[in-house]
Amino acid sequence: MMTLSITHYLVLSSILFGISAMGIFMNRKNTLILLMSIELMLLAVNFNFIAFSQFLNDVAGQVFVFFILTVAAAESAIGLSIMVLIFRNRKSIDVRDLGSLKG
Repeated sequence: MMTLSITHYLVLSSILFGISAMGIFMNRKNTLILLMSIELMLLAVNFNFIAFSQFLNDVAGQVFVFFILTVAAAESAIGLSIMVLIFRNRKSIDVRDLGSLKG
């Protein structure tokens, strides 16, 4: 039976982080995909915190994950509500259309 080392977890986390970075840099049009990529990036960072917390037998990483998940949930709720309001006013969620909202 093969045991998973911390390297396996870090490789998986870096793959998730890379996918989310590609989602942010490759798609600058759709706001929803940008929000999902940011959430995936936060989850990759949380995965690192959990891996190191388990490896070092320390609970501090798990406490950080709790706070990051709380902030991420609030961020996604506020981001989605702002996106719904922009869609109601502009009939589009294209990122390029958001530049016209500057005052």
